[in-house]
Amino acid sequence: MNTSLINQLTESVGTDKVSISEGDLYRHSRDESSHPPVEPDVVVYPESKEEIIEILRIARENDLPVTPFGAGSGLDGHAIPINKGISINFERMNKILSFNPEDLTVTVQPGITRKQLNKSINRHGLQFPVDPGADASIGGMTATNASGTTAVRYGSMRDQVLNLEVILADGSVINTGSRAKKSSSGYNLNGLFVGSEGTLGIMTAITLKLHGIPEHTVTARCTFKTPKACAEAAQSILMSGIQVLRMELVDADSIRQVNLTGEHSFPEAHSLFLEFSGTVASAEEDANLTKELVLEHGGENWERADSAAESNELWRARHELAYSFRHIKGMANSGGDVCVPISQLADMVVYARKLIDESGLLGGVFGHVGDGNFHTLVVYDPGESKQASASARINDLVARKAIEVGGTCSGEHGVGLGKMKYQELEHGAALSVMKSIKQLLDPENRLNPGKIFS
Repeated sequence: MNTSLINQLTESVGTDKVSISEGDLYRHSRDESSHPPVEPDVVVYPESKEEIIEILRIARENDLPVTPFGAGSGLDGHAIPINKGISINFERMNKILSFNPEDLTVTVQPGITRKQLNKSINRHGLQFPVDPGADASIGGMTATNASGTTAVRYGSMRDQVLNLEVILADGSVINTGSRAKKSSSGYNLNGLFVGSEGTLGIMTAITLKLHGIPEHTVTARCTFKTPKACAEAAQSILMSGIQVLRMELVDADSIRQVNLTGEHSFPEAHSLFLEFSGTVASAEEDANLTKELVLEHGGENWERADSAAESNELWRARHELAYSFRHIKGMANSGGDVCVPISQLADMVVYARKLIDESGLLGGVFGHVGDGNFHTLVVYDPGESKQASASARINDLVARKAIEVGGTCSGEHGVGLGKMKYQELEHGAALSVMKSIKQLLDPENRLNPGKIFS
């Protein structure tokens, strides 16, 4: 333990904000991914940007890396401090700094979670709609350009961010935008820092767009005989111009696993989960048109919810999916997400399902097919090297195929550690531009080193 480092940190930010406890070091050594854990040297819980500036100063003086930590819900190792050093936890920076309902904007600290934010603003008839599933921090969601089930309507975090207050590696503070809804002034620095995974700067304030809460929502589910028919129906719905709020694909194997784990009796077939929102008339019309379309594509078991309780029950198979695979005793799991052009979606879903079936492993294909984004999740015995290799091979082939057909190796999980090997294949000569930007803003490679690219 570096006693001098601990003393410097406690003198600068306070004893109660610095921890080297076994529990804190363990917690900040990992996220929800399967990447090997690495404990930081120390964890710091700042409460202001001034304290972060001090932490960075101390890191420079002691030549230590700094790794931001949000809620720890990442799926590709973004928050793992692979070079140890200082882990900065933002949970105490969880305030709303300014709320402007008349402008449909809010400025928040990075540690506030999406549920905390919505709890504060929903009473004003407003919502922040990006929903990655986990109650992730807004800072973490911004750092990875998260999206989720509502992306088909609202887009990703990059579409929601108006301005960022960012502390650079040298301690200087910049703003990347304004509260205006659009701008053609200067380079788009918002787009640069959103998705940078803490490698270019540390966000201390985030200004977001807000949206009105829809008057009426309709939820429905239907099944198909093949995953290809399921994906083709999704494509047809999108091409029809129907305003879908959520459109999720869950394959039959995933439904079967959810039934087994949760003692449910959902139809064990390839399924589309759908949600429509707007006025009563528009949401009902969209739901009725969609029903006609899916029946034309061979859809069966059309079921819709007429109350909040029924809607929650209808979505249960989707919400419990990851849990049903990840909590099989003695087994490990791996998975990833890719995003492809909508025209390639059906073939990609079939390809991923075929790889899992040929491996003999238990696994599922599911995702936010409304924007071409889907996931694979494969379960394997960590004591069996052949199973571990087969699982890794599936993820590798799906990522490479996605890039080959004009897509990306990561639609919403980010690069972190797991998708670094695909960056040159996907970006080509543009990767050298990215590395030049990193070198310019962080010449000592202090901020979350070893992520996105080596």
